[in-house]
Amino acid sequence: MDLASYWQYSDVVTKSLFFLLLILSIISWVTGIVRIIQSRKLAVTVGDDLSQQIQAKRPELMGSDAATRRLVTEQALLKHIGRYRFASERGLPILGTTAAIAPFIGLFGTVWGIFHALHNIGASGQAGLEQVAGPVGEALIMTGLGIAVAIPAVVFYNLAVRINRRVMYHANDRAHDLLAQSAELSAEQSVINKAAD
Repeated sequence: MDLASYWQYSDVVTKSLFFLLLILSIISWVTGIVRIIQSRKLAVTVGDDLSQQIQAKRPELMGSDAATRRLVTEQALLKHIGRYRFASERGLPILGTTAAIAPFIGLFGTVWGIFHALHNIGASGQAGLEQVAGPVGEALIMTGLGIAVAIPAVVFYNLAVRINRRVMYHANDRAHDLLAQSAELSAEQSVINKAAD
């Protein structure tokens, strides 16, 4: 069965499911590619960006005591890490939803095709190949389309989640380094203050 005869044979429900799967496929490919590119870029820049954010806060904290500096630094780091997490998870619900529902949309198309096959058998009164071939072919095509849409979405989702774990690892690692530097600066500042007294 070629695509032209399949298209002529299919009804409104099957065509709607086909277009829905096509739209989901395009959206998941675009979202997946953009998400992976942005997550890789974020993985490279997250550490330096955190350092810059904390460096910008240091001048306003110079007159503060050690506990205040540590608290403000921790809060700033938590705020920025939360923003990185939010930015790195953008688009993941689209990929997860597509991966979860595409096989079921294909399965619904399969059930609809089998329903057509049974309807043709009932209408003609005989179970010949000509009554069953078209609807069963339609059913198999919809199953294949559902799986073909779901697999790339799952792959993109898993790649993005893995890269995002690396982003969070780099962010947390740099945050610990920055907190340690803040403690060292506090110790140096207190030594300078004691020497000045």
